[in-house]
Amino acid sequence: MDHTTVVKDLTQVTIRLSGDSGDGMQHSGTLFSTLSAIFGNEIATFPDFPSEIRAPQGTLSGVSGFQVRIGKKNIHTAGDLTDVLIAMNPAALKVNAHHLRKDSIVIFDTDSFKKRDLEKADFTTDDPFAEIGMNELQLVPVPITTMTQESLIDMGLNNKAILRSKNMFALGLVCWLLNRPVEIADKLLEKKFSKKPKLVETNIKVLNDGYNYGNNRHLTVSTYRIEALEPEKGFYTDINGNLATAYGLIAGAEKANIDMLLGSYPITPATDILHELAKRKDFGIKALQMEDEIAGICAALGASFAGQLGVTTTSGPGLALKGEALGLAIMTELPLVVINVQRGGPSTGMPTKSEQSDLNQALYGRNGESPAVVIAALSPTDCFDSAFWATKLALEHITPVVLLTDGYIANGSSSWKIPNMSEYPDIKPNYVENYKGEEEWMPYIRNEETKARYWAFPGGKKGYAHRVGGLEKDAETGGISSEGDNHQLMVETRQEKIDIIANYIPELEVIGDEDAETLIVGWGGTFGHLLEAYRGIREQGHKVAFTQFKFISPLPKNTEEVMRKYSRIIVAEQNLGQFANYLNSKIEGLNIHKYNRITGQPFLVWQLIEEFINIIEEEA
Repeated sequence: MDHTTVVKDLTQVTIRLSGDSGDGMQHSGTLFSTLSAIFGNEIATFPDFPSEIRAPQGTLSGVSGFQVRIGKKNIHTAGDLTDVLIAMNPAALKVNAHHLRKDSIVIFDTDSFKKRDLEKADFTTDDPFAEIGMNELQLVPVPITTMTQESLIDMGLNNKAILRSKNMFALGLVCWLLNRPVEIADKLLEKKFSKKPKLVETNIKVLNDGYNYGNNRHLTVSTYRIEALEPEKGFYTDINGNLATAYGLIAGAEKANIDMLLGSYPITPATDILHELAKRKDFGIKALQMEDEIAGICAALGASFAGQLGVTTTSGPGLALKGEALGLAIMTELPLVVINVQRGGPSTGMPTKSEQSDLNQALYGRNGESPAVVIAALSPTDCFDSAFWATKLALEHITPVVLLTDGYIANGSSSWKIPNMSEYPDIKPNYVENYKGEEEWMPYIRNEETKARYWAFPGGKKGYAHRVGGLEKDAETGGISSEGDNHQLMVETRQEKIDIIANYIPELEVIGDEDAETLIVGWGGTFGHLLEAYRGIREQGHKVAFTQFKFISPLPKNTEEVMRKYSRIIVAEQNLGQFANYLNSKIEGLNIHKYNRITGQPFLVWQLIEEFINIIEEEA
């Protein structure tokens, strides 16, 4: 190669590392993301891995990828198309071909592009790049496997152990290409494998050899630099949605000065919340891994009965199993937080892929009239605030709250300024001690403003206790009642209690042109993609506005006022129109256009822009 490598400055770049499930792409991608966050860039990541535990090596179904977009500012998604692809084998190339720009840089392991490897990936010629029709790619062939073996030849490792370090050589190449300080990666490896010094030594050696290989060989005409902006004062880290959710729950319990118990059962993609909370005995967290989903929620509800904050985590199939116990929580009016990390369904579906198809289940998936609070987190970092809000509403309004995240934001990460908790509101549980009425105490006396039942529990204030159960209760005494008018009153009261919560949540915020006729609407984890699409549409000269719903049940109290301002509403969601139908059921006469994509993958911003403009121009 020419020895005059040029450094080009970029505002952002998207990298995708891809190979077999056992090639360590998730680890190297996470490491690179953390490194870039520490360096001072904004990041957004998208771990993309198969549902199979381990598909046959080199096959299309076994490809695991990790995409990260880094930039100076305003990084809200992991990107549509890839600027740099690391392909550890031909299957990784074929699976990711549609993610490539026509001039993307492709660094590929020549040791894994032999005839047999090509056949495994269903290539029929010996030129895979021509076969996928990508003749303008910047190809960077590197014998990654061979160089890893040479790097560790004197380390006394067997070949299997050596090959597990290929991902570090690839990461070294990426650090060189994007002018990342490899010393930060060294320190991250030392921290991660602090109890395994041999592993630290081998990983650091291969990482640095990969960096030096790129630097000494001048593999590309250009390397790239994304400068870091001076951030606001504070402490920063990168965080994924599951970790942020766990921290938000802890923060809520601390603000309320209450103990928390997590009763849960492992399920993809929610299990990381269980893992994190199980480690947090320093905050007084009790985490129970139960024998099944039903036992998990019942343990959490038992904790709420006993005066603690009960929490349970799950995904769609697990929420179906928890439905009866969630109905019991609604009937007993106890504080409970249920976290559903949505995934592709129905049934087992696509466990490692993301979807928004559990909204109806969260709203209606129980017998009888059983309203619950439903919140949907907007981004990995917003999972913290959403979990905090779920805790606050559950404790102050003595009600179950369902928090919806999804696989994309749960596993994806972004830069996060660690919050100052003194800036967050207090959480004041509606304990029986708060009752100041002159009437004689009865178990179902309610707070006049919120209609919430006062929380009396065993071992609490002397002379007060729950009187709860799954059978309908008398509206005052809490005794069992089958009387018709009482049941009508209790059903209406439980609904009114949820409706009133609209007075205690933020109003809906809209951004965009004041005279726009079109409003783009989303909810939950599609926020970043819809925000970037909205900006792209405005850049093309169209007047539009945008809002994203975080509070679903109840809706913010200004929702109808906002919706009535627009003659055209585009509701985009990763299901067949559940939120659009929900809006129509709440507000009649809206001109709603549905945009529904259910591929297991995030929205593509370019596709959103194209489709939304078509809708706007067709009605113009």
